[in-house]
Amino acid sequence: MPDRDPDALRLLLKPAAVRARAQEMLELGLAGKLLHFTVRPEQLSACVDYVLETITANYPSLDIPFHARWRHFTIAGIDRWEVLNRGADFRDAAERGRAAYDLAVVSVLLDAGAGPAWSYRDSVSGSQVGRSEGLALASLDMFAAGLFSSDPAQPLRADAAALKRLDAAALAAGFLVGPANPLLAVEGRSALLNRLGEELERQGMTRPGDLFDAFHAAAETGTLRAAHMLGEVLARFGGIWPSRLTLGGVALGDTWRHPLIAPGTSTEGLVPFHKLSQWLTYSLIEPLEWAGVSVIDVDELTGLPEYRNGGLLLDLGVIALKDEADAGRRHEVGSTLVVEWRALTVALLDEIGSLVRRRLGRTREDLPLAKVLEGGTWAAGRRIAAGKRAGGGPPLTIISDGTVF
Repeated sequence: MPDRDPDALRLLLKPAAVRARAQEMLELGLAGKLLHFTVRPEQLSACVDYVLETITANYPSLDIPFHARWRHFTIAGIDRWEVLNRGADFRDAAERGRAAYDLAVVSVLLDAGAGPAWSYRDSVSGSQVGRSEGLALASLDMFAAGLFSSDPAQPLRADAAALKRLDAAALAAGFLVGPANPLLAVEGRSALLNRLGEELERQGMTRPGDLFDAFHAAAETGTLRAAHMLGEVLARFGGIWPSRLTLGGVALGDTWRHPLIAPGTSTEGLVPFHKLSQWLTYSLIEPLEWAGVSVIDVDELTGLPEYRNGGLLLDLGVIALKDEADAGRRHEVGSTLVVEWRALTVALLDEIGSLVRRRLGRTREDLPLAKVLEGGTWAAGRRIAAGKRAGGGPPLTIISDGTVF
């Protein structure tokens, strides 16, 4: 294997590398050379039809927001973040921005798959809310109650001191976990927040909200590139991910191995995704825009390789397992099968985004990928899963520690 060049390794932390390696995986799939999947491009048109049907049902005016954590705080028609925001009486836009960043970072890090058996009781509507919306509402309620703050006089914050000492029992109580209401990977989630607290201290930060101030200061002309935001997210929070690759002194985060990728290069066999970091970056855009900063080039970020987007492709036959028995097996996140699935997802989401825009007569500026994800693919993946499987779970079973899926 070639020597690992630290500069080349650092390039794997950029969204361009995620996109390039995903495209390489797609080309292998189209050539029939992948280990676990075949690619069926003839099924892409029907998939786009399904996505467009989902978009027009959810957003008939095509006024689609970004795919971000903020969408999940609207439960029973009520935007719970806005309710909290109105009641908080923040002194200024900066104070609100810091609180929003604190909430977004913690909530996104808690957003790994909940499993079909868990739900959260909404105290406002009395309904049981599952999956991402349930996790979002629970995290918002915990945030409002001051669980992530070390200062009882300032509950609406998340700080290093409180995050470092948060234990799994307190988190389980916040999520209403019990024998009849099991949540996947509670320990993994609490450990991730503990490491977040430690990493904040190591970076000289008191709270995630400090990043709001850093971004605001960097936007000297009132604009900021999304790729810059992702770079900072990876640099500031890269140390929190457990048991991941560090090569040539570079922590590579959500990067995994596949034997067919980039042969003969110094980054041979490495496939980056940075899914949670990109999801977090998407979710950090709006608080900046509320404060008057324009975030540009959002389409430099990629689609998110998670089980809703990936499940859509598998359920609608755009990709297919070479061994059908794999549908009944459990798969580690670092397996070549899951790496192929995730990379194909990233590349094919670009294809779907392009076809959706063409069909709707929209430009990339009008309808960036972040809006195609929100209006279409993610919702369509959930919709097709609900029609195919009791409980609406994904088509593949992933052994997750709560930090990838």
